[in-house]
Amino acid sequence: MITVDRLRVCFGAATALDRVTASVARGEWLGLIGPNGAGKTTLLRAVARLIRFDGRIAIGDQATRGLTRRQLARLVAYVPQQPLLPPEMTVSDYVLLGRTAHIGYLRVETSADRRICAGLLDRLAMSAMAGRPLRTLSGGELQRMVLARALAQEAPVLLLDEPTSALDLGRRVDALELVDELRRERSLTVLSAAHDLTLAGQFADRLLLLDKGEVAASGSPPSILRDDVLSAHFGGGVHVLRTAEGELAVISRRRARPAD
Repeated sequence: MITVDRLRVCFGAATALDRVTASVARGEWLGLIGPNGAGKTTLLRAVARLIRFDGRIAIGDQATRGLTRRQLARLVAYVPQQPLLPPEMTVSDYVLLGRTAHIGYLRVETSADRRICAGLLDRLAMSAMAGRPLRTLSGGELQRMVLARALAQEAPVLLLDEPTSALDLGRRVDALELVDELRRERSLTVLSAAHDLTLAGQFADRLLLLDKGEVAASGSPPSILRDDVLSAHFGGGVHVLRTAEGELAVISRRRARPAD
């Protein structure tokens, strides 16, 4: 569904991504991991065509360079780290912006559009906040609302850049469970960037490890979430544990313990 071929992104003299090649099958969830500055956000922004790039990016068989912004919005929904949030806009009106690509020019949203948005707010436990202005929401509430807006686009590709960083642990899992549930219902293709390696391994089908703008490793979560692989890119304080249920948990540990 997503094809990235020899992608290169430069900001002035600095190369943010260099010869990155990757693909994500329809209905698959690919997690992007890597240390700060590895190029995770840059890759997502390139797929969303928010920055200039060399190489080729395609959604299905359509190169993104040949699509209008409206056509691309019907194919790709993007949840950025720092979205624009008009403080006086209400939650329901903000989520309705996700339907823009489906509303004809000089037309207004329909009852069906509102029903789709209301359903998403309900699934994200935000129905009671529908009439509240954005300035009254907490960081975690805003993050859930931004996710609802992206899901309202009903695009087959969902790009997530640290979509749960402002949520507490329970809410993080709930939000990602909803994404996974909708992925299976709609055959969504998900490309997400995450710092939480444990959650990335729990939800993604495959992981792509980036470092210094290049692909360092790619494969199933168990093949990537290993001490020897992660320590080479995140440092020696990273350790992988396996729970009694067989799940992988990535923790950081102190290299030196204080004396008693």
